[in-house]
Amino acid sequence: QAQLVESGGGLVQPGGSLRLSCAASGFTFSTAAMGWYRQAPGKERELVASISSIRGRTNYADSVKGRFTISRDNGLNRVYLQMNSLKPEDTAVYYCNRVIGRRSWGQGTQVTVSS
Repeated sequence: QAQLVESGGGLVQPGGSLRLSCAASGFTFSTAAMGWYRQAPGKERELVASISSIRGRTNYADSVKGRFTISRDNGLNRVYLQMNSLKPEDTAVYYCNRVIGRRSWGQGTQVTVSS
């Protein structure tokens, strides 16, 4: 059974940085394109960054391009999201999941950007 466990969120001031981590298990991580999603209050969940399985090709939503960096470690079955220059509108619960064939969502990690 697949399991996704996100961590690393917190309260940060505008302009600050956070690094999120996701530990994945229960499926063949190395062959799965992975993504970071977020859901802000009253809004739908959206994909903000993705990374392909082998070559590590990345894609970003326009709203985070140039500020967020997604990476992965196939040996540790982990995917990361480095978030810099954070803005109040980045406030959301962040989740990781497969891009294709999504599994059950984890609990997510809360990111709050506020002064």
